[in-house]
Amino acid sequence: MPARAWFTTFIYSEPLQKAGLDRLNDDLEDECRRIRAHDTAGRRWSAANYRGGFTSYASLSLLHRTSSSFARLEAKITLHVRRFARLLDLDLRGRRVFMTDCWINIMPAGAAHGLHLHPLAFVSGTYYVRTPPGCAGLKFEDPRLDRFMAAPPRRPDARPANRSPVIYPAEAGRLILFESWLRHEVAPNPVPAERISVSFNYNWA
Repeated sequence: MPARAWFTTFIYSEPLQKAGLDRLNDDLEDECRRIRAHDTAGRRWSAANYRGGFTSYASLSLLHRTSSSFARLEAKITLHVRRFARLLDLDLRGRRVFMTDCWINIMPAGAAHGLHLHPLAFVSGTYYVRTPPGCAGLKFEDPRLDRFMAAPPRRPDARPANRSPVIYPAEAGRLILFESWLRHEVAPNPVPAERISVSFNYNWA
C-alpha cells in the first residue's frame, strides 16, 4: 500500500449485554422518569440550558453512586470501557478505570444537544434506554475539521473512514464509547416520542 492510515479515531459501539435488555431498559426508563419528576433543580436548569428536554447533568450527575440500578449499569459499562482501552492500546500502568459521573437525558420532539466534548475524562459514552423510530442519532465531528483549509468535499461514495461527519443511529440497548476529546452533538429530535439515554465519563487512577 502506498498510503497508510495514521492517527486513527476509534468509536466503540456494542450491545450492553447479550440478553435481557428489554427488561433492563424498562426498569431504567421507569427510574429516569421518576428522577425527572422529583429533580426540581434539574428541571429548572434544563429549562434554561436544555430547551425542551431534561437532563440531570447539573443536578444529579452521580447516579451510579446513589442508585442501585445505575450502579449495576456502571458495572456492565466498565467491562466495555476496559475492552475499549485495550483496543486503543492505552497503558493504564496497572491502574483501574472508574466512572466519574453519570446522568440522564430525556429528549422530546425538538430537543437538541449542541456540539461539545467532555473535559477531565479519557473515555465518555452514551447508553440508549428508549429510542423511538426516527429519533436523532449521535453525530461525531472529524477532529481535523478546522485544518482542512482548501480541501475539496468528499465524494458521496467515499469509504466510511474518509467520511465526515459520522452519525451513529440511536438504538435501545446499545452502548457507544469514544475518547472524551472527540466533539459530538445530537440534532433536534424529529419525532414526538421521547428519546432517553444515559451519558457518562470515565477516568483512571
